Amino acid sequence: MRVLLVEDHRKLAAAVSDGLRREGMAVDLAFDGADALTHAAVNDYDVIVLDRDLPLVHGDEVCRQLVSRGSDSRVLMLTAATTIKDRVEGLGLGADDYLPKPFDFSELVARIRALARRPSTRVPPTLTRGDLTLDPARRHVTRAERELALTPKEFAVLEYLLAADGRVVSSEELLGRVWDEVVNPFTSTVKTTVLRLRAKLGDPPMIETVREGGYRI
Repeated sequence: MRVLLVEDHRKLAAAVSDGLRREGMAVDLAFDGADALTHAAVNDYDVIVLDRDLPLVHGDEVCRQLVSRGSDSRVLMLTAATTIKDRVEGLGLGADDYLPKPFDFSELVARIRALARRPSTRVPPTLTRGDLTLDPARRHVTRAERELALTPKEFAVLEYLLAADGRVVSSEELLGRVWDEVVNPFTSTVKTTVLRLRAKLGDPPMIETVREGGYRI
């Protein structure tokens, strides 16, 4: 899952993004509204966590422009305002959910995952193929009733491949959806992660390499 976190308080942004990455998400950061719109124009995000009170371009206007562009990203709006009127206004702008500050981190994670599971996105509540089951909410994977210990990136790659439902996924697509913007585009990290994941999944093999195409379950 790829997330854009738009928050002008840099310490808070760093703390939240670190926590989301530990949850297996790829997180890009923007610190003002103009930067958020630029990021959203060049990257596909499952969820955009958008602070309402932003410099340069207000969060309300960011939300309006995302909607007018026809963005498929789900928007979770954050604000220090807690009145019902403020929440209604935020949702009226096109936001998909609303979370007042201060918030509990576990609730933020749950809301992001809930938004990602909504129709038109790739993350159903539980992903199953044969004797392999992956539960995104619980961060739990089993094969033949044996629990697998996966790293956050291994989990995210497996989740994405399972959600593709047999479609071939290129290394470039995996890099863009599972890793964030700071990753070296020429890295072999996708290949390395898939090799480790194959070893942990065991036999019979589940991840097929499609020549000049990518990978599929």
